Formats: sequence, C-alpha cells, structure tokens
Amino acid sequence: MIHVNLARGFRGGERQTILLIQALAGADGIERQTLVCKPSSPLRDELAGTPDLKFTNARHQLAGHWHAGKADVVHAHEAKAVHWAWLHRKLFQTPYIITRRVDTPIKPKLSNKAFYRNAHYCVAISSAIAQEISTLTFQKIPIIPSAFTPVSPNPNVVKELRDGYSERFIVGHVGALVDRHKGQRVLLEAARQFQVTRPEVLFVFFGRGEDEQILRQESASLSNVLWMGFKPNIGDYLPMLDLFAFPSRNEGLGSVLLDVMNAKVPIIASDVGGIPDIVKHKKTGILVPPNNSEKLVEGLEALINNEQLRSTLSINAFKQLERFSPDAMMEAYLFLYRTT
Repeated sequence: MIHVNLARGFRGGERQTILLIQALAGADGIERQTLVCKPSSPLRDELAGTPDLKFTNARHQLAGHWHAGKADVVHAHEAKAVHWAWLHRKLFQTPYIITRRVDTPIKPKLSNKAFYRNAHYCVAISSAIAQEISTLTFQKIPIIPSAFTPVSPNPNVVKELRDGYSERFIVGHVGALVDRHKGQRVLLEAARQFQVTRPEVLFVFFGRGEDEQILRQESASLSNVLWMGFKPNIGDYLPMLDLFAFPSRNEGLGSVLLDVMNAKVPIIASDVGGIPDIVKHKKTGILVPPNNSEKLVEGLEALINNEQLRSTLSINAFKQLERFSPDAMMEAYLFLYRTT
C-alpha cells in the first residue's frame, strides 16, 4: 500500500492523509504502508512512530518510484500525487486511487483526462467534487467524506479567553487566510456593519495565509476584529465561540466544520461546494449565498437574537458526527482497496 502526498505545507488534505494512514495501521489486509512525500513534509513528524510505515523521499512527481517499489495499490491524496500515481502505474502496472478534496475546476486537458480515466477509482469527499470529477471520467464516483477525531479542549485556555471577553458575543472563523477561497472579506464587511449596529459582537479570526497582511491592514480601523493567528490546537479555542461563521467562496468540504460541531458551536456558512453535505439548512446550521455580505449579516442577526435556535442547531449537528469518524472513512477506503 503506497500513499502519495507531495504537498509542501499542512492543510486539511494532509490532516486527512494522517488520519487514514493511522486508522489503516494494523487493519486486516494491510501489512505495511509507504508514504511518498517531500523530505521536508510535516507529515513525517506527525506520522513518526506509526507501525509498519515507511517513508520515501520525492521532491517532485518523477522521484521516488524505484525506492517505493511495487505495491497492491497507490493512493494519490492531492494533485501532484495524481501525476506520480499515473507514472507509477506506467512503470509497475500498479492500480491507483485518486482522492480529490477541492471543488475548483479541473482543466480539461488531455493529460488530466488520462490521469483520471486510468485511475481504478476517483473518490470525492463531497457531492460537489463528485460532479466536477464526472466531467473527466465516465465511472461512478464514490463519495467518502473527511473524518475528524474528537479533541477534549483545555479548560484553562477556554476560561482565560472567555474571561477576557466576558461581555462580548464572539463570532469566530477558522481557515487559511486566502480570501479568494475562504471569503474573509465577506465576514469583514459584516464586521464593519456590526461595529455600528452591534458593537458588543466580536469577530475573531484564526489562521494564516497569503492574504494575512492585507486583511489585517484592511481591518485596522475595526475595533471589533481580533486576529489570533494559526493555532495547531484549534480545538482548545473553538469552545470560546458563541457562533462560527464560514463564508467560503468555494470549498471542497470544509472539514473544520466537524471540529466546530464537536465543540457544540452553531454554524452559519456559505451554501457552496461540499458545505451543504455537512451543514443542513435550519437543521444543523444556517446556509447563506456565497459572496453576499448582506445575507450573511441577516443570518448572523437571526442567530444572535435566537439562543434557542443556536442551541437546537448545535445539538443536531453534534448528533451526526459518528458518520465522520476515522474508522468509518478507513472502512470505506478498505473496500475500495480490496476491489481494486
């Protein structure tokens, strides 16, 4: 079993790679696993000590093939890994599986069609991504959603933060600070309006990314905006929130929403990409149109003014988390591996 993830950094896809490899360790039929990744990949530290796991260096798609050797199946976890898996099949006749986690359009190039049509399975983490993949291949697209592991928050962190803002209603956001993807400017526009109409509402942003500096500059005049930076232990911070806002412009699934649900924090999010696969409107959260600050403001106002609705949504959301466990994800992939 060979996993391939050639990403440089660490985002949701890398977290899911880790959860799957850990869940597969010791599973019936999985004798050993190999992870092909960059020498500097954060995955190495995160997976150190995982039983029967070997690492193979690959700085690019052409590297690491001979060292990884033959296997029963190759699993490509991100875009560059798809190229690697296709080439490995040419070299060793090894079947491969692709998991696509983003809903951005796939360019209809001949090479992309070859990569996807030669895969034994193309897996999507949401229905929106399955629809995108279907433009390149004629096969049925299995949908296997992302998983998460419940984390018990540090009560001292929660208490310290809440004590510091005891008079404020806190609306939080977690995500890479890349506005074209996560839509932080939409939430900042809402904050701009609330600074006048509801000054008790505090907007707290967690994360880092290429737009961090410009977003900080654009919000410098907003006294109701707080930038917290990246927190590896985000589960310690989510319980401080009264409400979670996720105004993404596009989203493969939005797996951080699962952590928010586990913290029993109500959610308002964009009706885009794979988000509706997790957030059911008026049942497990509130959905609003993407790129629309006015509708976001309306939704925020409705939730802030209705404590009972916030409670109902968060309880319903928490109840659905069992289907997003690492074991559920692992079993779904095991079925695909065994039928490849």
